Amino acid sequence: MRVLVVTAVPAEADSVVAGLSADGPSPAHSLPGGLTLRRCAGAGVTVDVLAGGVGPAAAAAATATALTASVTATATATATATATAMGPAYDLVVSAGIGGGFAATAPLGSLVVADAIVAADLGAQTPDGHLAVEQLGFGRSTHVPAPLSERIAKALDAVHGPVLTVSTVTGTASRAAELTARHPRAAAEAMEGFGVAEAATAHGVPVVEIRAVSNAVGPRDRAAWRIGEALDALRNAFRLLSPVLEEEAR
Repeated sequence: MRVLVVTAVPAEADSVVAGLSADGPSPAHSLPGGLTLRRCAGAGVTVDVLAGGVGPAAAAAATATALTASVTATATATATATATAMGPAYDLVVSAGIGGGFAATAPLGSLVVADAIVAADLGAQTPDGHLAVEQLGFGRSTHVPAPLSERIAKALDAVHGPVLTVSTVTGTASRAAELTARHPRAAAEAMEGFGVAEAATAHGVPVVEIRAVSNAVGPRDRAAWRIGEALDALRNAFRLLSPVLEEEAR
């Protein structure tokens, strides 16, 4: 089984790698655009970890680059040594990192596994409120993660609920209330999940999203952020995830 994990920033990728590999530094493979994959291999499972950038557009581009490179390496007999080393196409894509939690559902330090990946600000603003892109007749604003997400949530003792993708992080009580009104089950918000899911879906690869909560969705209060604790929770999440992936690979 081959898994691609996409984070926004290197600190998140470091936590993922630390959770997956207790044996020190992982091998690195270069991709176009200056991207770097870090590889962690276990019992029947190979996980490539990629810091793809902040926001849905960067995340989608980085994910598509990794997926395309993997497919090209599989299909081309004369692939370069680097591409050949990457092996076959992926079986699962995971969007992972830290994010904001809706306090009533996902407090600081908790983990969230998405049961829906929602582009919460994709659509149009009207005098009567937000219209989702589906209401405009263009595309989709929600991806349903792989069925494996429920098992992952149980293994991680995580909240299993919608994760909202936003291009601008919530920083006011009024914005938090608006999102809660439109998405009453929302557990967390982050900036990359929908972009990762769009790329994975275009390549026919199942996707899941895992978030460690570093702050409450609402008024911006940097003094209350717990980024270090959230990165530790993310590392532990991937330590707990390894047996689930190994079982899935059997």
